[in-house]
Amino acid sequence: MKLSIVATLYKSAPYINEFYERATATAKQLVGDDYEIVLVNDGSPDNSLELAITLTEQDSQVIVVDLSRNFGHHKAMMTGLAHAKGERIFLVDSDLEEEPEWLLKFDLQMEQERCDVVHGIQRNRKGAAFERVTGAIFYKLFRTLSGINQPDNIVTARLMTRRYVQALLLHREREMNIGGLWIVTGFKQATQLVNKHSTSPTSYTLSGKFGHLVNAITSFTALPLVYTFYSGLFISISALLYIAYLFVLYFLVSSPPSGYTSLIASIWFFSGLIIFFLGVQGVYLSKIFSEVKQRPYTIIRHIYRNEPKSE
Repeated sequence: MKLSIVATLYKSAPYINEFYERATATAKQLVGDDYEIVLVNDGSPDNSLELAITLTEQDSQVIVVDLSRNFGHHKAMMTGLAHAKGERIFLVDSDLEEEPEWLLKFDLQMEQERCDVVHGIQRNRKGAAFERVTGAIFYKLFRTLSGINQPDNIVTARLMTRRYVQALLLHREREMNIGGLWIVTGFKQATQLVNKHSTSPTSYTLSGKFGHLVNAITSFTALPLVYTFYSGLFISISALLYIAYLFVLYFLVSSPPSGYTSLIASIWFFSGLIIFFLGVQGVYLSKIFSEVKQRPYTIIRHIYRNEPKSE
């Protein structure tokens, strides 16, 4: 099979039929009938699953992977990639914020540059000022703390070769950040500027974005643990120097130290640091706890497909 188009479904009912029509037309234009469309239902609360099943009954090239509950966008995407059989795999969101027609431009660039991945970068990040600012902060912090050069405003849409996808699927983290995995998998990757549309409000709240940042950083680097060590060392040295200063005042200057306000403030400050450092270690311990149990990162309830009848 030459091509697989993979998309996830979550509150996708208003878009699924148009997505199917546009994805089908684009695939036929590129490879004729040698393609498949893999839709992963990530526990969508609307009737996305029913609409997708109807598509499988009408078109044998549509496959629906129904997950047992909502596992999250990243894990659902990895599940869809695991079920794709094409020599080239086009991953794209189904809400039409990313155009299925980008496949044609991505394929042309892949042929010209002989690369394994072509992915989109937003020319101008969509959303209000708050979303743009928090997005910029996320990417900067992630690059600084992880050392992974993930581009700003990366989108889901990407065309990948079979060998790249097979390498990507070797990562089996339970608490994954797929944006980082796309980069650390390696291979020759190219980018293309795209204009992402705004068809639906973002599902990421501020707390969700912060949790996503913490998960992304702790999934790819141990630097926060290293920073806690050096912070503790710095605080200890500072305390020793201050103790030495107090001894000099007491024995040589005869000026007893005073100031209960500064003492209480210092206690609060360093107590907060201790709790923060313990929290950082707790995050890493929780990830170890999650990984050692080796639970599957998604569970499939059913796969819907309409096999063509052999004559």
